[in-house]
Amino acid sequence: MFRHAKRNGRVFRNPTQQIRVPRQAGGVAQPLGQADIDQAVASATTPDIKLITALAAVPAARPKMIRTMQLDDVDLGNARITVAGHVRLLDDLTRQTALDWLDHRRTRWPNTANPHLLITQKTAVELGPAGKLWTTRATRNLTATLERLRVDRLLEEALIHGPDPLHLSLVFGIGEKTAIHYADSARALLEQAAKTRPLC
Repeated sequence: MFRHAKRNGRVFRNPTQQIRVPRQAGGVAQPLGQADIDQAVASATTPDIKLITALAAVPAARPKMIRTMQLDDVDLGNARITVAGHVRLLDDLTRQTALDWLDHRRTRWPNTANPHLLITQKTAVELGPAGKLWTTRATRNLTATLERLRVDRLLEEALIHGPDPLHLSLVFGIGEKTAIHYADSARALLEQAAKTRPLC
């Protein structure tokens, strides 16, 4: 039938095209297992991949944020980092991986004018950011992808400090709906853990 329609230049119109289906609310976000996190850490063997992994796992930066970060976004002297316009304290792990990367970058491309924090052989002679595939290659075949590491970090904060959307917004600079989603997920996980905890 489709072969006949194609041959005769007929176009089928999708009868469901004008039907609007409401977006489904996301399910409960799940934390990563320790083995998955350990695997991601073990696979981070070069200065660039270590920094990319740290940026996803600690300040909870999205892959796009990571590859578009500027050198000025990392303020080592004042121990501050800016992720997507949100300034926060620079933790020791991210600080050390940033120092290692900057030493490597300075040695390998001493004359580059690229203002981005992360650069490649190709972008060292340009001014643009590193590519998406180059950035996400760090965890491409792992369960703990960059996005999953980010989600895990947001959940960890909500589980440790309580499922408070306002706290998540202040710490990570995320939007209201996103903060509520992770707070709700943390609350559901805490309730589930309370139900399965044996009574003494």
